Amino acid sequence: MSQAVLNSPATGAPVYDSIGVGYSSVRRPDPRWAGQVQAALGDARTVLNLGAGTGAYEPAGRLVVAVEPSLEMRVQRGPGAAPCVIGSAERLPFDDQSFDAVMAVLTVHHWSDLEAGIAELQRTAARFAIVTYDMDVQKEFWFTRDYVPEIAEAECSRVPSMARLRDLLGPCEVTTLPVWHDFTDGFMTAFWRRPEAYLDAATRRACSAFALTDEQAVARGVRRLADDLESGAWHRRHADLVTRDHIDAGFRLITGVSPLAAREVPA
Repeated sequence: MSQAVLNSPATGAPVYDSIGVGYSSVRRPDPRWAGQVQAALGDARTVLNLGAGTGAYEPAGRLVVAVEPSLEMRVQRGPGAAPCVIGSAERLPFDDQSFDAVMAVLTVHHWSDLEAGIAELQRTAARFAIVTYDMDVQKEFWFTRDYVPEIAEAECSRVPSMARLRDLLGPCEVTTLPVWHDFTDGFMTAFWRRPEAYLDAATRRACSAFALTDEQAVARGVRRLADDLESGAWHRRHADLVTRDHIDAGFRLITGVSPLAAREVPA
C-alpha cells in the first residue's frame, strides 16, 4: 500500500515537529517487538495505528490506517508506509468500531488528554494493543538514577501509571517486553549495555526523554558519564550487565477488547 496523507482536523503544533528531526535514523523498529505487536493484533484485518510516527511497527499484510499529528514525523514515513491521517488520538475522524484492532506504540504519554484518547481508542476498534512503560521500573535505570535523575522526574509527570491505564482500559492483559542488548529501536533505555551511545547528540535527540528534559541537566550527566567511561568506573560499577542478554526496562504490552465490542459478543 503506498503512502498517502489524508486530511483531517489537527491540533496545535506537535512536540515532534521540533524534536523529531533525524528520528528515523535512530528509531528503527526491533523485529522482536514487531513480532509481539503483530501477534497481539491477532487475526485483525483492519488496524488503526495511533501516534504512528514514521511507521515503525506497522504490520505487513493488513489494511492499516495511521494517525500522526506531527509533520516532521509524517515526512519521514517511507513509501511503503500506511495511509496517514493528520490528526490526534483524542479526536478521531472514524465511526464506531471502524477497525478490527488499534495499536498505540510508545505514544500515550504524549497525548494531551489521556482519558479522551483511551475512549476514542476503544470506540473506534474492537481490540487494542498498547505499548507503554512503567516508570516505577524505568526510574531505576542506571542512566537516569546515576547521571540525569531529572529525566525520571520529568517522565513521571508525563507517563501515565499502569494503575491509571488499567483503570481507564478496564479488563486487559499486561505482558513484559524485554529490551535486548542489541535492540534496534533507540529509545533511552535501549543502550543499557552500550553506554557510549549516550555521548552521541544525534542518538539523544531522537528520544523525547532527552529532548524534553532540561538541556543543562542532560549535559552535566553526559559529562559525568564520559568521565566514568574514560576512567573505567562505569564498567566496574556495572560489570554484571556485560553478561546479560536482556533486561526488564519497564516496557509493557497491554492488550484487551473494547467495551463496545465486548457488549456485542453473544452471551
